[in-house]
This record gives sequence, structure tokens and C-alpha cells, in this order.
Amino acid sequence: MAKFRRIGVLTSGGDAPGMNAAVRAVTRAALAHGVEVVGIFEGYKGLIHKNFEVFHERDVDNIIGKGGTILWSDRCDEFRYEEGILKAKATCIENNIDGIVAIGGDGTFRGATDFTNYGIPCIGLPGTIDNDISSTDESIGFDTAMNTVIEMVDRLRDTCDSHRRCNVVEVMGRAAGYIALEAGIATGASAIAVKEIPFDEDAAIKKLIAQKESGKRNFIVMVAEGIPLDSAGDKQYSEKLAERIQKNTGIETKFARLAHVVRGGSPTLRDRLLAARMGEAAVEALLDGKSNLVVCLQHDNIVEMDIGYALSLDRLYKGKVQPGELEAKYTAEQIADMQRFCDEKFAAFKKLYDISNRISN
Repeated sequence: MAKFRRIGVLTSGGDAPGMNAAVRAVTRAALAHGVEVVGIFEGYKGLIHKNFEVFHERDVDNIIGKGGTILWSDRCDEFRYEEGILKAKATCIENNIDGIVAIGGDGTFRGATDFTNYGIPCIGLPGTIDNDISSTDESIGFDTAMNTVIEMVDRLRDTCDSHRRCNVVEVMGRAAGYIALEAGIATGASAIAVKEIPFDEDAAIKKLIAQKESGKRNFIVMVAEGIPLDSAGDKQYSEKLAERIQKNTGIETKFARLAHVVRGGSPTLRDRLLAARMGEAAVEALLDGKSNLVVCLQHDNIVEMDIGYALSLDRLYKGKVQPGELEAKYTAEQIADMQRFCDEKFAAFKKLYDISNRISN
């Protein structure tokens, strides 16, 4: 194992339930190896401005069930530039911080890559409720967010049934529709709209009419916030959809945007367990001399992936790759593997979407 004196742990970007459980796991795993841990406050900003403290074992007692992040979070523009990175590196050198575990999303991982390139080894843990990190099957916070949506939509359905009403529910997921899709299936939504698959609005309206005529009294339509603005730009798609449903079906239709409330709350068992597995794996990777990796869950196995490769994979899956971008970095075989990975991931997503349509009557 590599010789480490201290490991720093930080959270960056949007908060997610389970981040505290990951901080606890990193702290306990490092201390078990005789390595000190410093908790860095407000993400990379805390490194630049020397806002951190040494964590002892008791400092992470009773945080496993807390939502949000005790380390707080911030998006640090200063860290995007060399001057900021060098300030953060100086903080690490002056305070014997030999490596960093960074918990967050793709912006967090880009920062970890930059820091690794400047000589501070980093390991990334995926923490985002949207589950929009393509290299992992599941990110820390996703399961809790879905359970929060389920609880809230179940309550909406109660009042929908009382009044023979429809609720169009918009959930978070700007870059990925996983919350809308999986929580939509789990709440028995009549229709689900996500950006990954074209939404047949006419077919959805016909289905609602047929359900109404068959005697159904409550209707839920789940929409991911990533659906673009309407052409006029004055309202989100989901708000306009609620108006069109009421006009074309005669069903009284309300609109609910769950927004940031879905980020909060005590993490579920699944998120606590995932955070524990990933946090421990991140420490082991650092102590084994590895860096610039993201810890992922694939087919229920914890695996490691180069952060640069993971970010490129993410861009490929989301259709953001520019011509020649991958060819400049990877072999033809690697690109083929990336494409195969993305195809399989989308096929699984599409299969769930098809299931939602078949069982939503």
C-alpha cells in the first residue's frame, strides 16, 4: 500500500441523500488503516480557502441517517483555473493531505481529474439524485429521491381519486429521466415523459380518455424536468401539458413541481449501503496507489473506471460527443466498447419505458 498521512474528503455540486453516509465510510475506512482524515467544507472552495478540519472517529457518529451533507457543498469557479488549483494544491502540501475522495457528479469528477494532473491523487464517488452518471448503474442519493417521489405522488393520488382529477408531476432529472421513469412505474403513472425517448402526447391523451371512460378516477402523468421549454418559452413543457390534458380530456388537471424537496431527507437502506461500499472502495483504491478513478456500481459489483474514460462515456451516452473527439483519445476497440456499453444501457432504459406503457392502463 502507498504511504498516506491524511486523506481529504469533500462533497461538491448538488447535494444528495447518502453523501453523509459516504463521508462516514471514507472516514472510518481510512482510520482503520491508520490514516488521518480531514473533512473539507464547501467542496473545492474549502481547499482553496483552507476551510477544513481533522475528523476523528466520533466526529462522524450519527451522520449516516442525515440528509444533505455535513461538509456543505459549493460550485467553485475558481477551481476551474490553474491559479485556483495551485492554491488548493498548496493547501494539501502544507497540511499533509496526500489524496482526496471527491463525492459528487460530473463537475466534481472533472475537478478531480484536474487535481490529479497537478499531483494530488483523487478518487470520485458518484453522488447525485438524478442518476445521470452513465458509468454507474446507480448513484448515491438516487434511491432515496425515488422513494420521496413515491411518497408524495401517493398522497397526490389520494386527492386525485377523491375529485376525479389528474396531476401532472414534474420531477428533477435535467440530464436523465431515471427518476421520472422508475418512480412513474412505481406509482402507476398513466403516462411518463422523459427526454431520452420521444413522448407521444396524443397517445397519452387518448389513453387518459379511455381510462376515464372505463371508470378510472385518478390519473398521474410523470414528467422529467429535462423536457425542453415550449416554443413560446413562457412555461415548462409539463405546465403546458397539464393545460392540454384538461382541455382535451375534460379531466380536471393540476400541476405539481416537486423540485428540490426531492433532494432532502434521510437516506434509504439502499443508499446507505451503496455509500458504505463505495466509500470503503475509494479508500482502498487510494491506499493501493491508484488515482483519477471513479467508483461505480455495475451489475451489483463495485468497479473502478478511469474518470476521463467515464466522462467521455457519459458524453457519448448523452449525445454530446463532437466529431473526432473520441478518436483523439481512444483506440477503435475502446470506442466500440464505449458504444456497446451505451447501447446496452439505453436498451435497459427503453425496456423499462416499454413496460411502463404496457402496464399503465
